[in-house]
Amino acid sequence: MKLLITRPLPAAVMQAAALRFDVIARPSTAPLDASELRAALRDFDAVLPTLGDQFSAQVFADVPQPRARILANFGVGYNHIDVQAARNAGIAVSNTPGAVTDATADVALTLILMTARRAGEGERLLRAGSWQGWHPTQMLGAQVSGRRVGIIGMGRIGKAIARRCHYGFGMQVVFHNRSAVDDAGCPAEQLPLAQVMAADFVVVAVPGGPATRHLINAETLAHMAPHGIFINIARGDVVDEAALADALLRGQIAGAGLDVYEREPQITPALLGLENVTLLPHLGTAVLEVRSAMGLMALDNLIAHLDGRPLPNPV
Repeated sequence: MKLLITRPLPAAVMQAAALRFDVIARPSTAPLDASELRAALRDFDAVLPTLGDQFSAQVFADVPQPRARILANFGVGYNHIDVQAARNAGIAVSNTPGAVTDATADVALTLILMTARRAGEGERLLRAGSWQGWHPTQMLGAQVSGRRVGIIGMGRIGKAIARRCHYGFGMQVVFHNRSAVDDAGCPAEQLPLAQVMAADFVVVAVPGGPATRHLINAETLAHMAPHGIFINIARGDVVDEAALADALLRGQIAGAGLDVYEREPQITPALLGLENVTLLPHLGTAVLEVRSAMGLMALDNLIAHLDGRPLPNPV
């Protein structure tokens, strides 16, 4: 089976793939371009794509008789793949849930702490040679321990964030989820979105896609408290970045921490100039062990397909 791996992956994953597949490993770290997307469906039996490889309905329409039978996505999020169009073309789609949970939750806490305690601003001050020594009112930030955190999306990652916040920092947890959640993994209260947005810290952990596009917008941000800090570790298009930048510029909210962006790798220019915003380059799963586990999970789906077994992680 001829397999296209669209980006460089950890060595352990590449070695494992070569044992079962005729692997073509694309060396570029950029997403597939328009012609490459169509060639992937036309020239390969299987594809291991990832974030940014935009397999839209039009791509499938342009290859009416694809050779590819499976897209084994590297990542839990798959909003870059039109799953229904793939199914209509007879192509299975899988993802890599579970492997990313803890690392992504850790980055959510990183952003909470960095933004509340002004860590990014402080490092910039130090590196610029502008620090003149400690004094009692220097760079006073916000308390994290004991505060109220609102989590939007209580799936695996949302629950992992809730556990860290409650058991690690004694935070009161409230959350919004589109369906009822019986066990949040820690003491937590499910509330309407507007009430969750009013928490001291608001963390978004929902899947990407049309149903959640711009879920966070001017209307929802208006429910936040003036001292509130907003965190996004979900998908960039969940947030209307222009509305978020406006809320920050007007002092409507106190700060924000972002690991994902609406038009990656482009960042809304207004956000770049704000000291009360922590910006990370999509580090959510950037741990060697995690990325290796993700790749091996994608391979498990490919091997199941090759062997004619049900996919472990179909979407």
